[in-house]
Amino acid sequence: QVQLVESGGGLVQAGGSLRLSCAASGRTFSRYAMGWFRQAPGKEREFVAVISWSGGSTYYADSVKGRFTISRDDAKNMVYLQMNSLKPEETAVYYCAADRRLTVVAGQYEYWGQGTQVTVSS
Repeated sequence: QVQLVESGGGLVQAGGSLRLSCAASGRTFSRYAMGWFRQAPGKEREFVAVISWSGGSTYYADSVKGRFTISRDDAKNMVYLQMNSLKPEETAVYYCAADRRLTVVAGQYEYWGQGTQVTVSS
């Protein structure tokens, strides 16, 4: 079993930056792909970024390419999402998720954190 806890959300002005963290526990954490998703009220959960368990592969939603960076530190059981040049439309609850597969489909992820709120003001 994998447990995930996100942190680092908050209020930021448009154009600003935030760094989200996801603390993971579980003896097989290093063998899970880790993804970041976001969900705004009334909208479906949206893929943001994913990193393979080896750290060798990363994929990003087109909307965040060049602005967001996903990384992982297996020695610390941590996954990060650095978000730059944030836009108001990116206001959402941000979730980290884990699965043995490398996938961008939210419904395929086995484990989820509780989410952290990111609010981007105009």
